[in-house]
Formats: sequence, C-alpha cells, structure tokens
Amino acid sequence: MLRSIVLGLVSVALASASSAQAPRLASLADFVGTYRESVGHTLELVAGDLLYAVIDEAKYPLRRVSSDVFLNGSGDTITFPRNRSGIVTGYVERGVQHARIRRSVAATSLALASPRPLGTTSAYRYRVPVDRHDGIPVGDIRNSDLDVATAERVVAGVLDGTYKDVHGVLLFQHGKLVLEEYFYGYDVSRPHQLRSATKSIVSALAGIAVDRGAIPGVSAPVLPMLGNPQLANADPRKAQITLKQMLSMSSGLACNDYDPRSPGRETALYESPDWVKATLDLPMVADTGSEAHYCSGGVAVTGRIVERATRMPLPAFAHAALFSPLGIPRSHWRWNYTLDNSNREFAQIHLRPRDMLKIGMVYANDGMWRKTRVISESWVTASLAEQSQIDGTRYGYFWWGPWLNVETPAGAKRVNLNAAQGNGGQKIYLVPDLDLVAVFTGGDYNSGGSPPNRIMARDILPTLLKARASR
Repeated sequence: MLRSIVLGLVSVALASASSAQAPRLASLADFVGTYRESVGHTLELVAGDLLYAVIDEAKYPLRRVSSDVFLNGSGDTITFPRNRSGIVTGYVERGVQHARIRRSVAATSLALASPRPLGTTSAYRYRVPVDRHDGIPVGDIRNSDLDVATAERVVAGVLDGTYKDVHGVLLFQHGKLVLEEYFYGYDVSRPHQLRSATKSIVSALAGIAVDRGAIPGVSAPVLPMLGNPQLANADPRKAQITLKQMLSMSSGLACNDYDPRSPGRETALYESPDWVKATLDLPMVADTGSEAHYCSGGVAVTGRIVERATRMPLPAFAHAALFSPLGIPRSHWRWNYTLDNSNREFAQIHLRPRDMLKIGMVYANDGMWRKTRVISESWVTASLAEQSQIDGTRYGYFWWGPWLNVETPAGAKRVNLNAAQGNGGQKIYLVPDLDLVAVFTGGDYNSGGSPPNRIMARDILPTLLKARASR
C-alpha cells in the first residue's frame, strides 16, 4: 500500500468498518494519531482543512463521506472503528485492522496542516535572505529585476492556498539569492525529498564519471558496462542501447511510467528484487533512439553503471565528486540507494533547498562552482539541450526542457526553461535568458497540477519580462 501511495498511482487504501457509537459528525481531531501501517512502519493522520494521511513526510488528503467514513484519492472507502467510549482504535484496510498506536503525531507532521512560515505571526512582509556564508551570495530583491510586490504576492498566494502545498521558494537572480521562504514547518536546515528531480543528480554524476574517464562516453553500449548480463526477452537491439539513450529515455525498452499497461512502469519496477535487471529484462518495443518515453528504470541502470565504473556506491561518489566540492556536508542530505524492493524511498535523494540551489547555480554557470570546475561545460550543454521529446516536451539528459506561456502587455510570450523536477512540486528551474535560478519544494503530490509552474507564469516571469522590456 505504501508504495502505491507515494508513487501516486494508488493512494493510501484503508477499508471500512462500522461504528455504532460514532457521533454524527465527528471532529477531524478524533482521527489524529499514529497508526501501524505494516510491519515496522507507521503512518500518521493530521487534521487541517481536511484529514490527511502523512507517510514519509508527504501528506495525502482523505475526503469525508460521513462521520467516520472517508475516501482516499483512488476512491477506496475508509472507516474508523471506535471502542465503547467512542475513541477511534484504528483503521481497517481490505479486511485487516491496523491499530492506532498513539493519539499524537510528530511536530513536523502536524506542521504540514498549516502553511505559515516560521517566525511570522502577522501579514507577511518581505525580508532579505540571511547570509549563511555557504557560498550563496544574498541580496535585497529591490536590487534585482524582481520587486517586493512580487515576493509578497507569491508568499501571500502560498498562505491563502492559491498556490497549494508549496514548502519552499528560493529565487536567485543576477547572482544573488533575493527571496528565501519556507512553509508547512520546513526551514533552511531540513532536507526535502526530491522525488524524480533525483534523476538530474544522477545525470550530473554520470557526467562527472564521463569527464574523469571512468565511463568511455555517452555512445558506449550499456550492457558491457554492466558485465554483459544474461537477460530475458533476448533481442539484438538490446546490445545497441547506449548510455545516451538511457539518459534521454529513448532505449526502446517497454518502459513507460505514464502508461498503466506498460510492463516497465515504475509501480511494477519497484516490486522487483533487482530494478536494473528488471529494466533490462523488458522486451524491446522500438528501435533504440527512435522514440522516448518517461522511464524511471533508466535512471536505475545509469546509476548502476556509474557505481561499477567508479567502484563506489553512488551516494559515496556523490559526496566525493559533487556535494563536497559544493560545500554540502554529508549531514545535510540522505540517500537510500538500494535498487530493490526493500527500498521504501524509491532511491530518491533528500536535499536542503539551498543545496538544490547550488546544483542549479552550477548548471547555470556551465559546470563551475565559484572558481572550481565541477562538471564539464560540454556535459552541462548536452544535458540541457534537446536529446529527445517526451510527450511533446524537450528532454535532455535527465533534465526537462519545458516552456511556459506568460501574459505580457504585448501579448503572450513563450519562455523556455530547463528543469529538474519531481512529483509534488520539487523544481530547480534554469531561465538563462532572464538570469534566474528558481528552486521550489512542495507537497502537492499526485494532483496533476504544478503550483510552481503557476507561480513562475503568473508572478515571477511577468515581472522579469517587464523589467527587461523597460531597459
């Protein structure tokens, strides 16, 4: 159940039971608490405008049907049994009861019910980011092409729910961090899950391995770099799959996360005891390089190639080759990178938003961090260039190339971006034409919407375009 919730294809599934003594309209506070989800794992329920299930720092709404009956995102019925005193004792999922362990929840989970930024008790007023001497210059937004009104409008939109479940906003323009705000209990020191934005980190590590000669290049066939494993669904085209095709999601394998019928979709992959073999075992459905489909299995294959080439676990290589040069201490991030069905975090990395910004700054500066070369300029250029198209959107080496329509006094203008992005609103946007790096974190999981896209299109980009037009 937990796997399908986090992936967003099947939400938290709790089944129904009856309750003779339940009040007609019970307070949502009645259900708040920590529940046993499975062996060794729990989930929490918190109350805000709705009742939310919180799993691994992510919240998922439950829609009320009647007093003790709710529906989850996939339409499954939830009912909470009570004891003779009317106290909720647990929930029942598909005939199996899950006990309520305690009536309290972690403070961090409780905070997910309210967007109020730390340290504010009244209407928000712009404040200059704090200089933390971490290599990120800070400045007043008044000295950028943005302005105070834009900053306050963005934050007000988060607070009033216009921009739902945004956890962090960082804007870096003209070489300075000019806006940094956190919501829903998050702060500058707390790592945030990146979901699929992790793919862009893996791309950087593959690039560094290529730069160092550990990997021959993107044209190198994949299978020899993995020891030429014995595979199911034998097909001579598998021998032609290159690293470039894995990075651009154009391998030709039957792997499409957007297709619920695809044998290589991520929900099927994550149940496998070996994600790399499961991906390569898939049948071929197209010639290599002929078409692209969003395939999370490709990032598992790429990560394993980097590990074999560098003879280091991927997190260790990330620390030595990428994070340490950027001044990101090991204590500031976490990454469970076991590529099998024991991994309940799906091999995603957790980074602090400021450290996400550092990644964006490196790419915006052609691979340089201050005066140190971290990634080759050629790799950065290739990563951000169009290598394929996925459902009509440009795609590079595990980097997206979307565009946004922005309304201006002269009419709609198309603004091209590069983006590392993940479910829930995890974004590192690069807008080189406007000298902007923008970082967002969020918890709008599985909604199909994108609050950061709306913030960019409605607030940030119009202000930047207006400033440029006035020069």
